[in-house]
Amino acid sequence: MKNKIFEILEKKKAFDHAIALLHWDLETEAPRKGVEKIAQTMGYLSAESYSLIINDEFKKMLYEIKLDGLSDLDKRVIENLRKDFEKLEKIPKKDYVDYTQLTVEATANWEEAKKSNNFEIFKPYLEKIINFNKKFIEYRGFTGHPYNTLLDDYEEGMTVEKTDEFFKKIKQELLPLIKKVNNVNKKPKKLDKVFDVIKQKEFSKFLAEYMGFDFSKGVLKESEHPFTLNFNNKDVRITTHYYEKNLVSSIFSTIHEGGHAIYEQNIKDVISKTVLGEGASMGIHESQSRIYENIFGRNINFWKAVYPKLQETFPENLKAVSLEDFYMIINDSKSSLIRIEADELTYPIHVLIRYELEKEIFSEDINIDELPKKWADKYEEYLGVRPNTFEEGILQDVHWSSGLFGYFSSYALGSAYASQFYNSMIKEFDVEKELRKGSFKKINEYLRENIHKYGKYKTPNEIIKDTTKEEFNPNYYINYLREKYGKLYVI
Repeated sequence: MKNKIFEILEKKKAFDHAIALLHWDLETEAPRKGVEKIAQTMGYLSAESYSLIINDEFKKMLYEIKLDGLSDLDKRVIENLRKDFEKLEKIPKKDYVDYTQLTVEATANWEEAKKSNNFEIFKPYLEKIINFNKKFIEYRGFTGHPYNTLLDDYEEGMTVEKTDEFFKKIKQELLPLIKKVNNVNKKPKKLDKVFDVIKQKEFSKFLAEYMGFDFSKGVLKESEHPFTLNFNNKDVRITTHYYEKNLVSSIFSTIHEGGHAIYEQNIKDVISKTVLGEGASMGIHESQSRIYENIFGRNINFWKAVYPKLQETFPENLKAVSLEDFYMIINDSKSSLIRIEADELTYPIHVLIRYELEKEIFSEDINIDELPKKWADKYEEYLGVRPNTFEEGILQDVHWSSGLFGYFSSYALGSAYASQFYNSMIKEFDVEKELRKGSFKKINEYLRENIHKYGKYKTPNEIIKDTTKEEFNPNYYINYLREKYGKLYVI
């Protein structure tokens, strides 16, 4: 029976692989007029993938198989599969397929809406996606708040109550600190010259390889919104976006997505071949992108080793910019509008805004026309800035076009997890010394052995507890930001 189940799973993985390939093509190279046909194809493939496991025969096998006598890995596979089955079984096949096609078309129209700064293009798709998700919540059922069902999809066991408590602490501790920093008259130099995009691409490739991304098992391309796509541990693909007058954007997008990719590339082969061959949760996944991007990538010791290479790449642009200047530029904290370009200190507030909006969307019937204003009002309330365009407001993120409601809070949780992991790492070896040396060998080895290699074999709580010897504690994150920005701004 086990062999039959695993045989069916192999077929499903093949369909899912093909769907992911089409998604990659859609985001990187597919022509605009080809989107409709691609969406139809993805819909067909998703229907086949769905039918392979959502049927009475497979259900009978899945629940009749005895866990006793299975290896620990096979046991975890079956347990995980049962959870996924119970979620998917409740959604009618037609809705599942229609939704898949809708998100493909929505993503293409989001991109067009963003480029033309026209919310009306995206609005009907957003409305349909929200309505679908509300219907899915009803199908699947919920305990407490309806939004709990979506939060749990990305971080198992996460609820509105728990997330509210986390963000309450963030607001209490960080908003006063942000205000203090904003009142300090400390302005770094500006990198406002034109940085050749071809050279930026070259440096991004160097950077990804430098931090441990294996190009024999992955590629780096360009997309409107940076992302990582995992097929298996031998094929992990990342993208970034380049701006001629914003060098820092592509640098940190590359490091961020590189962190995701290194995680996926380091999952053990025996696990990668199963349904457990992916990150433990989105929070754990984001902890890896954020630890590389911020804790390592915005560390002065990282740039002591790397900055000469950057200066060599852009000699004219950076000849008057010292290492210390550059360090202040990449750690400059100020209220801003764009999440993916926000500094470490204000970043969780960007996430908080999205979390509160999503919670409201799934609490009541919301007028879609009001969402851009609600978005702008929250930015003004929390960060004192207000978007003047849809592009720098509600259209800046790709997530809603893909139906990823419940995802955003993972970014803030991931940052908090990252700080806790880092606190444990520095007890094992001198991380700063390794960064100064220009070596990620020990860093990657530590993360691989404690986090990466397990994929979903371990739960997020198991990973946190086994690695740090304690339960999740957001105070490490708060203290990290206080210490860092206290020193930077002498407050």
